[in-house]
Amino acid sequence: MEPVSRIQECINLIYGHKKNRKSIGLVPTMGALHQGHLSLIERSILETDITVVSIFVNPTQFNDQKDLLNYPRNPDGDLATLSMKLRQQDIVFTPDEKEIYPEKDTRIFDFGHLDKTMEGKYRKGHFNGVAQIVSKLLELITPDKAYFGEKDFQQLIIIKHLVKILHYPVEIVPCPIIREEDGLALSSRNQLLSPMERKESALISKTLFTSVLRSRERDVEAVRSWVIETLNSSSMLQVEYFDIVNSTDLKPVKNWNEKGEKIGCIAVKAGKIRLIDNVKFPDF
Repeated sequence: MEPVSRIQECINLIYGHKKNRKSIGLVPTMGALHQGHLSLIERSILETDITVVSIFVNPTQFNDQKDLLNYPRNPDGDLATLSMKLRQQDIVFTPDEKEIYPEKDTRIFDFGHLDKTMEGKYRKGHFNGVAQIVSKLLELITPDKAYFGEKDFQQLIIIKHLVKILHYPVEIVPCPIIREEDGLALSSRNQLLSPMERKESALISKTLFTSVLRSRERDVEAVRSWVIETLNSSSMLQVEYFDIVNSTDLKPVKNWNEKGEKIGCIAVKAGKIRLIDNVKFPDF
C-alpha cells in the first residue's frame, strides 16, 4: 500500500492510476478501524482497481467538542491492519486538519428535510460537517465508487443527495451492517463502553429484531412505543430517538401499508456513549 498525508501526493498518485485507466474506489473513515470498515474495503478491492482508504477525524461534524476529543484513535494499529488487507497499489490517505482545512470551511448545504430529523435533530450541524469532508474527498480523489455503511443510514441518504445536487460522477455503494456475535452493530465507539455497558448494549439489536416480528401484529406507533419502553427499562440505556421512516425520503411512516421500504432508526445512550443502529421492516 502507499501511505500519503499530503493532498498533492494523493492527487499525483491518483492521476497516474487514472492515466492508466484504473478504476478508483474510496472508503472514507475516521480510523479506529474494525471489521465493519474492513468489509467496505474488501468490497472496494473486489470492485475497483485501486482502493483509497482515508483516515481523518473530521472536526466539523462534531457538535460536541468533548465527543471529538474522546473519539477513539489508533493510527499505528490502523496502518498495521491496512498493511495486511490492502494491495501494493492501494492508497492510505492520512491528512491532518491543516491539510484538509487550510482555511475555515464556511459552506452551507441545503438538504431540505433530510437533515432536520433523527440525527440532525440531536446533532446540529453534524450533516453539514459530513458534507464538507465528503465533498472535499470526492473532489480530491475523484473515485468511480465510494463505499458507505448502512449503519449510518441517514448519513448514507444525505450523501446520495449531496452527490445528486453537486453532480458528482460517482456511484455511492451502500454496504450492510456488520455485527458482533451478540448482534451489537460494530462501531469505533463500542471500545469506549464499560464491560457492563457493552453487555447491556446487545439489547439494542435484540429489541430491533423483535420489533420486526411485532410489526406483523401491531401498528407503527405501537411498535415504536414498545421499542422505546423496552430499551428505557434498562438502567444503563436511554433512547434518544426511535423513528420508523421511509428509506428513500426519511419521512415518518404512519401505516405499514404505505408504499416504499421502511426502516427503523435508533440512537441510544449506553452510559455516556451514544450508539446508533437500524432495522428494515418487511412489506406486508
